Amino acid sequence: MAKTTAGISLQQLHYFVEVAAEGSISAAADLLYVSQPTMSAAMKDLETRVGRALLIRSARGVTLTADGTEFLGYARQVVEQVALLEQRYLGRPPARRLLGVSTQHYSFAVDAFVRMVRSFGAAEYEFSLRETRTWDIIEDVRTLRSEIGILYRDDVNRNVIDKLLRDAGLAFHPLFFAEPHIFISRKNPLAARGRATLDDLADLPRLTFDQGANNSFYLAEEILSTLSAKQEIRVSDRATIFNLMIGLGGYTISTGIISDDLDPEIVAVPLDVDERIEIGWIGQASLGLTEQAQRYLDEVRGVVSGFGVEVLG
Repeated sequence: MAKTTAGISLQQLHYFVEVAAEGSISAAADLLYVSQPTMSAAMKDLETRVGRALLIRSARGVTLTADGTEFLGYARQVVEQVALLEQRYLGRPPARRLLGVSTQHYSFAVDAFVRMVRSFGAAEYEFSLRETRTWDIIEDVRTLRSEIGILYRDDVNRNVIDKLLRDAGLAFHPLFFAEPHIFISRKNPLAARGRATLDDLADLPRLTFDQGANNSFYLAEEILSTLSAKQEIRVSDRATIFNLMIGLGGYTISTGIISDDLDPEIVAVPLDVDERIEIGWIGQASLGLTEQAQRYLDEVRGVVSGFGVEVLG
């Protein structure tokens, strides 16, 4: 695609950011109150100006090319900085679309998100929080559907996770190390124990988060996923897994960090195994974080440190 010498307008960058976020030229046009032909023409002109294909168009909408993903990172930074200038010197309200986070099923990630939104203080905003599968977290951050992903590594999955991140142009940044715990109902007899062993779990249903078509143990959310279990139930969301802990006496293995405010019926009991869980955030390797993303990570660190866990970085 031939590049022109004409410059890129701020309006085109703003349009492009919204098209990428909506995954649709027509949806972005509706959101910004412009006609679909105008938006489509603006995207074609932008691609001509940069001399690269940024969007893959299909009947289902648009997705970003590799060049488009890289371009979006820079475009978002420019649009955000202009918005900050306008807020400070022109009294403009903050942009509604502020931050996307994709995470494995951790209550501390939700607790931090709650704190961030409460402290934001604006009358209008648009955040997104996706508790989802490991593969989808990586894809969300790769395509900048989310700016930040939260997931874990250990000695079993480290090489696979690191390769997936490298191939996607992403980087892993450690947040903290956690000792493995089991999450169980307060009514479970093990709740009164100081520690639990693998033998204690032998006759209990093991509850794990389903990873869909990518159901490899390398992408599991739970450590020790290579060990067999006599009873296992895969679920897709955190509310369901908690209900099964209460109703069936099941357990899952996680960090031990759980909010009483968000999950009052569930307790964490240390698991007596020689393992550690490394929790970190992932982001685009070549791009810096937005101010709102930094705020969210600060809230994560605050939540975690409140449980006596040493925060890294």
